[in-house]
Amino acid sequence: MREYSPDLTPQWKRAKPAQEVPADPGLVVEVAGIDFCGAVVACEAGTVTLEDRFGKRRVFPLEPRGFLLEGAVVTLTRPARGPVAPARTASGSIAVPGARARVARAGRIYVEGRHDAELVERVWGDDLRIEGVVVEYLEGIDDLPAVVAEFAPAADARLGVLVDHLVPGSKESRIAAAVTSPHVLIVGHPYVDVWQAVKPSALSFPAWPVIPRGEDWKTGVCRALGWPENTGAAWQHILSRVTSYKDLEPTLLGAVEHLIDHVTA
Repeated sequence: MREYSPDLTPQWKRAKPAQEVPADPGLVVEVAGIDFCGAVVACEAGTVTLEDRFGKRRVFPLEPRGFLLEGAVVTLTRPARGPVAPARTASGSIAVPGARARVARAGRIYVEGRHDAELVERVWGDDLRIEGVVVEYLEGIDDLPAVVAEFAPAADARLGVLVDHLVPGSKESRIAAAVTSPHVLIVGHPYVDVWQAVKPSALSFPAWPVIPRGEDWKTGVCRALGWPENTGAAWQHILSRVTSYKDLEPTLLGAVEHLIDHVTA
């Protein structure tokens, strides 16, 4: 017969049982002992699948004390209810319910104008707040080299710049080429104005009108589409029709995602 041996470890030294937390879709956790953080996208018998902010997925066993939730060790358990698809932000990222905005990074993203900033906020606002990335607008990029020099980008203060009409031979491309800091990333889209980055289908017309050179583009668009020649009101109408990344052209999507990755690297 096995002899009973009492546990003489003082109560204050004994490990406390970890809190059990259901692995609900969208829950963001870190894997204990591994540099991987992600949101729950699936939970099956004995395993949980996590997806990080870059879309990479990995499967981990549901081991006791195997994860960290807001810095505290927890044990993930299989949810009692059936699987539910995680909520998504307007950019397509997994939403993090109740997440607080991170303290702003030293790095920044600059865009040309207010409309660019409002469109980026509309689609990527939730992601930018979680990452602590501030977006500012420049009122044009004619003075970009001086603006960059004043910002003084560094390895821990990276700068990303989104430029309209960044095509070979354009004025914008020549200005961008004058910025040579390795801590600055300049990307752009081929459109005359960020309005064109919104898909015409989101606005219920087949294509953006072609405006003759020398004519104010935004005013010409309003005239061609039969809208009142009030560009501010026209932009608010355009912006109101953007509900997610699906309403934007892929060229702009790739450019903004590239900037976020650069600033947060």
